[in-house]
Amino acid sequence: MTRRRFFAPPEAFTADGSAATLSPEETQHLRNVLRLQTGDEIFVFDGAGHEFRGEISSLARDQASIRLFEEFAPSCGESPLNLKIAVALLKGEKFDLVIQKLAELGVNSVTPITTMRADVRIRNDEDAARKLTRWRRIALEAIKQCGRAREMIIEKPMSLEDFVARDQESGLRLMFAERGGNGLSEAFAASEQKPARVTALIGPEGGWSDGEIEHAREARWEIVTLGGRTMRAETAAIICAALLQHRFGDLV
Repeated sequence: MTRRRFFAPPEAFTADGSAATLSPEETQHLRNVLRLQTGDEIFVFDGAGHEFRGEISSLARDQASIRLFEEFAPSCGESPLNLKIAVALLKGEKFDLVIQKLAELGVNSVTPITTMRADVRIRNDEDAARKLTRWRRIALEAIKQCGRAREMIIEKPMSLEDFVARDQESGLRLMFAERGGNGLSEAFAASEQKPARVTALIGPEGGWSDGEIEHAREARWEIVTLGGRTMRAETAAIICAALLQHRFGDLV
């Protein structure tokens, strides 16, 4: 039987780990969508990699208390690859799709990037906060569906320049572009051992500008291409994540 999974952050668990309380949103899904009742079995994960089997001990309009019996291994283990994807902002449903599929593919974190040719601009802090809330909700739903027990981090949008300057950690750093780079097989060959961390930059529909590519190259990012096909930006983000998980992660 498919697990009926719900999310509760670590602070929603009692100190002894014997119970957890679901948020109003999760409670509404439990009550109004799944029609569950007191005594029904469910699974609760904490977003930090832990999942528990339990049963509904009490149920109110906007709160459900869960008695926890034992810790269970998540139905989907985390990838051994620490994969971070930075994606140029895309319009509405396109970026929603990217968030959903990257969560399913086991990506650790996503950073929305503003670029010269990006389709979307962040108007102000309120606009950024509203978008972040939506993206995080989409990611959480995808994680619940695919069996992961660890949240995918979604960072606040930032400029390409700020991201490139900040991300100086060790590991493989790849900018996927339609020109000016080597093939992906060459990038893989240059990494003799499996890197513990891979960061990938995916550009907007209009592609990277020459200046953006050169900026990343000067910061010692490796420029790679995927051959002669022209892909939509959302397709490229999903394909790149899948290729990297296949080569360095657990997608075999």
